[in-house]
Amino acid sequence: MSLLNIGCQRMTYRVELAYSPLFEAALGIAAATYDQIHPTLELPPSYWKQLQSELPLEVEKELVYAKQHNTWKTLLHLLHQRSFPDLESFLRYLKKLSPFDLRYYSLPYLGEECQDARRQAAEGSKEAMIHLQTSCRDHLFFPAYIAHIYTTEPDDLRRHLLCLMEGWFLTHIKPHEETIVRTLKRDCSQKQVMQAKLSAEALVEWATNGSYPPEPTVTRVLLIPHAIYRPWTIQADAEGTKIFYYPVDDEHLHRDADPYRPPLPLVQALKALGDEQRLRLVKMLSEQDLSLQEMTETLGGAKSTVHHHLSMLRSAHLVETVNGKYRLKRTVLDKLPLHWEQFLGGSLDARH
Repeated sequence: MSLLNIGCQRMTYRVELAYSPLFEAALGIAAATYDQIHPTLELPPSYWKQLQSELPLEVEKELVYAKQHNTWKTLLHLLHQRSFPDLESFLRYLKKLSPFDLRYYSLPYLGEECQDARRQAAEGSKEAMIHLQTSCRDHLFFPAYIAHIYTTEPDDLRRHLLCLMEGWFLTHIKPHEETIVRTLKRDCSQKQVMQAKLSAEALVEWATNGSYPPEPTVTRVLLIPHAIYRPWTIQADAEGTKIFYYPVDDEHLHRDADPYRPPLPLVQALKALGDEQRLRLVKMLSEQDLSLQEMTETLGGAKSTVHHHLSMLRSAHLVETVNGKYRLKRTVLDKLPLHWEQFLGGSLDARH
């Protein structure tokens, strides 16, 4: 079939960056109420139990309530309605919200086609609420969450959110706020520097370690660093916006960053590439995707040895498996000069 393209080039999204200890608080509440994920987090399960035990009794009760109804999601929704410079400004905003606005902003954004139903559900329409539930029936918790927001009196929801957010923030964020802000700001500043060097899609991949191709209805991607939920990236949606809460890089977690400490991706890549056989594998995979058997036949030697080399390349995120074959991740290789630039400081050719 012959095709004549008279359309416009596909537009990508614009990327914005933001950070706030308020997001760190809401994500901390989210992590604390998600027992199943604790074994996968960098902070051990005992850490989360300790955080809960340190809360005042009335706040601990609200945390249990948040665990039952996922109202940490409500806090994140509300934090995206405007920019809040501090806890007090957010609490004032929450206190003044009308019952309709509180319910509307609490309900999840499920796409433009569901916006009318979202507004009607906020006004009290049971049919609209059921329509929202049906639209996300395969989601892990959205249907139950929507029912809870719909059936809960706005003033009761408001009291719960005020107590939970203020109590968690004052107990777990305020004593370390200076360090938290410095960590988030340092990482955000690094991504802003890279924003001038990378395309929007490449910047998102750099920050989240995952690709996000443009979608027709998404014109904006918001990147928000966090330290509390490492190593996970959390994805969320808002009107016209895709939100990624991404983990801060290792080097930004310490008060006095070691200027001679290389970025972990650079160390992993150089270790993985510092071997003749692994470089041969990279060359072979640059030409086509191959199975373990195919590479073993070409290189010779034991299959277990080739598998070991491939495991090293996979651990450095240089190789992935797709449909039973190994594939070279060229975008990771292409970013090595940027890792060098980040480590050495300034442009690689600045001295020439």
